Amino acid sequence: MLRSHTCGELRMSHVGTEVELCGWVQKLRDKGGMVWIDLRDRYGLTQLIFQEGETAPELLEKAKSVGREYVIKAKGQVVERFAKNDKMPTGDIEIKVSELEFLNKAEVPPFVIEDETDGGDDLRMKYRYLDLRRGVVREKLQLRHKMMQQTRAYLDSQDFIETETPVLIKSTPEGARDFIVPSRINQGQFYALPQSPQTFKQLLMVSGFDRYYQIVKCFRDEDLRADRQPEFTQIDCEMSFVEQEDILQIFEGLAKHLFKNVKGVEVGDFQRMQYADAMKFYGSDKPDIRFEMKFVELDSVAKGKGFNVFDASELVAGIVVPKGAEYTRKQLDAITDWVKRPQIGAKGLVYVKCNEDGSFKSSVDKFYSQEDLAEWAKLANAEKGDLMLVLSGDLNHTRKALGELRLEMGERLGLRDKNTFAPLWVLDFPLLEWDEESERYHAMHHPFTSPKTEDIPLLDTKPGEVRANAYDMVINGVEIGGGSIRIHDRSTQELMFKHLGFSEQEAKEQFGFLMEAFEYGAPPHGGVAFGFDRLCALFGGSDSIRDYIAFPKNNSGRDLMIDSPSEIALEQLDELGIGIKEGAKN
Repeated sequence: MLRSHTCGELRMSHVGTEVELCGWVQKLRDKGGMVWIDLRDRYGLTQLIFQEGETAPELLEKAKSVGREYVIKAKGQVVERFAKNDKMPTGDIEIKVSELEFLNKAEVPPFVIEDETDGGDDLRMKYRYLDLRRGVVREKLQLRHKMMQQTRAYLDSQDFIETETPVLIKSTPEGARDFIVPSRINQGQFYALPQSPQTFKQLLMVSGFDRYYQIVKCFRDEDLRADRQPEFTQIDCEMSFVEQEDILQIFEGLAKHLFKNVKGVEVGDFQRMQYADAMKFYGSDKPDIRFEMKFVELDSVAKGKGFNVFDASELVAGIVVPKGAEYTRKQLDAITDWVKRPQIGAKGLVYVKCNEDGSFKSSVDKFYSQEDLAEWAKLANAEKGDLMLVLSGDLNHTRKALGELRLEMGERLGLRDKNTFAPLWVLDFPLLEWDEESERYHAMHHPFTSPKTEDIPLLDTKPGEVRANAYDMVINGVEIGGGSIRIHDRSTQELMFKHLGFSEQEAKEQFGFLMEAFEYGAPPHGGVAFGFDRLCALFGGSDSIRDYIAFPKNNSGRDLMIDSPSEIALEQLDELGIGIKEGAKN
């Protein structure tokens, strides 16, 4: 080893010890007769000292020639530091250097490699290997490592078997777009990269593996945002001979284990909520329950009073903002402008102030008396000093807009503390959802999700009302994972394909292997998959998953560091049997 210790481990107990350290130069301070160098490695920082009269002149001059990010080796004695730094673990000591070796010189980096950097996102992604030297980024990847360790520890303790599934698979029509890989040997045919190991993990259940898991890379060719990447990681799991309750208990246990062993946080039993209630009271299938502010439907007291906006609406609903009656007209106008933004899409906002003297002041006083507004407040459980914010319109659009407004008000009131965790299970999703573009139903989760047994007769008459035996884990308004009890018999799977618009031939071509497997003794089974990158970001208190991935893509799906995706040579395309149209650029 070139070093005897790391840059993060030396303490007062090491004073008098001869040590050898290796690392990168974080900072140099030259005071003429005295030079200090902050030496950094993955474990921390240690200060090196060179002092006129105690350090050989040629060594002092060599120290002065050091540049930022030089890779050096320093040998010397651990001494007690005169001016101690209680903000760093090694702040009580420093190294009086007797030998200094340059292992590699470095160009001046394009941004400051410190926690507070001057580098923008694109610049840091282009030089990601430099960005990874920053402590705040390294700590995020260390968190990811610990999350992986603890995930495996828990699942191993529950008798799960870690099993790898193929990366080159068959393209399927359901879900997001596939990434396609051409086959050189079978020209004109293509593999797809997996969006999920779904069918393989079900086949493992048919194989008798009983409990499977995999921390697996998945791929989706879809539009990107802060919590999406074209390649991402899942904790993918499946179990046999289980019902929904068994899966909820096992994986609630996984989440509790991670909170305790990674965050040092004890969380209680998860709340459970029906999908229908999540939409009715929060306008979202991933409600943030760290704070109240649930929706109250006001149709019974707001309609029929001559206010056409409400009378013509499918839904009139609002939220109560605690102690919001003190908001000024300027503040209320700003909130109104916020809901009118295209991203929210509300046409307007009605407010009602519940004054401390028991009176009411609203933006619709022309249409509603004090007695009318008192009925609103009673129905909404609004107290003196509170503020009611009301939206109206189509049912789904209004719920969605009001849900966004609720989150915004929670943010403004400081009710969405990242150090508070409020997990829950959302249960009984719709099995199918209508797609206006294709004018047919699609599986809300995937076509292998089992419908509730009692709802199967509705498939022919009211398919939109059929509930799935499905569940999502939601923490702080973020969908962390989801799963379902699966269909495990051929007849029900064929029925599902029929209602999704598959012909018998299409179903056989796409999933014949799975239906055939069901005829050889498939056990009842179900599973769940967690977005691992998203889970890491939640534990780290971040909105973006990028810093929890060693080499992420940007919003355009590009890797700026290696300049990917890129064009490939015509010879490669010819070898793959992919023709280029005449006139195309070389």
